[in-house]
Amino acid sequence: MISYAECSARERLALLLDAGSFHEWLPPAERLTSPHLAQLGVPSAFDDGVAIGRALLDGQAVFVAAQEGAFMGGGVGEVHGAKLVGLLQRALRDRPAAVLLLAESGGVRLHEANAGLIAVSEVMRAVLDVRAAGIPVVVLIGGANGCFGGMGIVARCADHIVMSDVGRLAMSGPEVIEASHGVDEYDARDRALVWRTSGGKHRWLTGDCDALVEDDVQAFRAAAIAALRQSRPVSLQALEAEHALLAARLAAVPEAGWNDGVHDDAVRLWQRLGVADAAQVPALDVAALQALVPARGA
Repeated sequence: MISYAECSARERLALLLDAGSFHEWLPPAERLTSPHLAQLGVPSAFDDGVAIGRALLDGQAVFVAAQEGAFMGGGVGEVHGAKLVGLLQRALRDRPAAVLLLAESGGVRLHEANAGLIAVSEVMRAVLDVRAAGIPVVVLIGGANGCFGGMGIVARCADHIVMSDVGRLAMSGPEVIEASHGVDEYDARDRALVWRTSGGKHRWLTGDCDALVEDDVQAFRAAAIAALRQSRPVSLQALEAEHALLAARLAAVPEAGWNDGVHDDAVRLWQRLGVADAAQVPALDVAALQALVPARGA
């Protein structure tokens, strides 16, 4: 078993896709770097932290992007975002079997601020355009940096999300919540709390991700192959179903009498969502959790 979390972006591409099939567009040799970082005296990367290209997955043609968490936490800047948008727009023209986004990002690159925000908004629009064309967009989340900020929103715009137990998905990262609301509200150093509220198990139980896998590259590959035929074109019916899911989750968390000072908030939510023996969830492996909630696993 090879840990997905411990792999670099290009290692994931080499191991996840059919052997030798990845053809990169705008590789590091093109020296396509951020125009902003150099002005700030910040080191750049020749691929601006994301590799894009075409490949085969189980013999089917796919377009793929992999964010490099080791470069600025996978943060999205102008060039980084433009590469993602270009990949998605080319998918509309060439119509691959699917677009895979191997997401690992803390969100917008603060060094590029507005340019990064605009880039993320363009990525979201492009994802929805690809989905509307009937091409599945599959997001894989299992990197050490998680998937936060604008990329967290991008992920939830996709057809299908695959996460590992060690993956994290949220809008605001732990440090951001702590900085804005205080350590008493959310202690970013409490790793158990962070994973209970943004980790793969939690997101799977609440319906925010479609498949939960072990931290194994081949498990991600198998889940990605299974997702290739699961296109969910944007429609009124799909939006209504999503709103119903959110309404049910909100109803499970009453404003009054929720925090009793005894039970963990995440555990209480899992209980309200029908998870038996919810207190045991953090200690379970993926197979045991799926056995505990068979209806969710189906």
